[in-house]
Order: sequence, then structure tokens, then C-alpha cells
Amino acid sequence: MPDLMDELKLKIITTFHLDHLTPAQIDAETPLFGPAIGLDSIDALELAVMLERDYGIKLTDITLGRKVFESVKTLAEFINQERGLRA
Repeated sequence: MPDLMDELKLKIITTFHLDHLTPAQIDAETPLFGPAIGLDSIDALELAVMLERDYGIKLTDITLGRKVFESVKTLAEFINQERGLRA
């Protein structure tokens, strides 16, 4: 799963133009929404699009989305779960 988390960190940096961050600066458990990373509700929509486009996973439940988009770790765990893999 570390490779997936590194991949997600790069996608987040690229997608949201967070050029001031490196993957090493994003801890896997740092909240994606809030002061550390700075994503907002509109960015959540872009994350959902990325999930569907890049991983073939459609996320339609907002309550589940809040849990999944909590951190890079929770996002990677969800992707692995949907792929049928165990972390």
C-alpha cells in the first residue's frame, strides 16, 4: 500500500496545484481538508472524479465520501478494499 499512498500524494499535489508540497511532506494520516493540505468541498468533487477516472471506483454516498477522503491513508484503504485487496 505504500506505493499507492505515494501515487495518491502525487495525484493530489498535481491535481490541486499544491506545488509548495512534496509527497514526503504529506503524512498519510494528515487530514486532506483543513489547514494542513487545504482542500475544500469543491476539491472533494474533483477527488471523486479522480477516483472514478483513475481507479474505476464510483463514490456516490456523501457520508462514505467524508470517511474515504479523510486522509491519504483512508483513501488508499478504500481503493484497496474496492479492488478486493487487503492492506
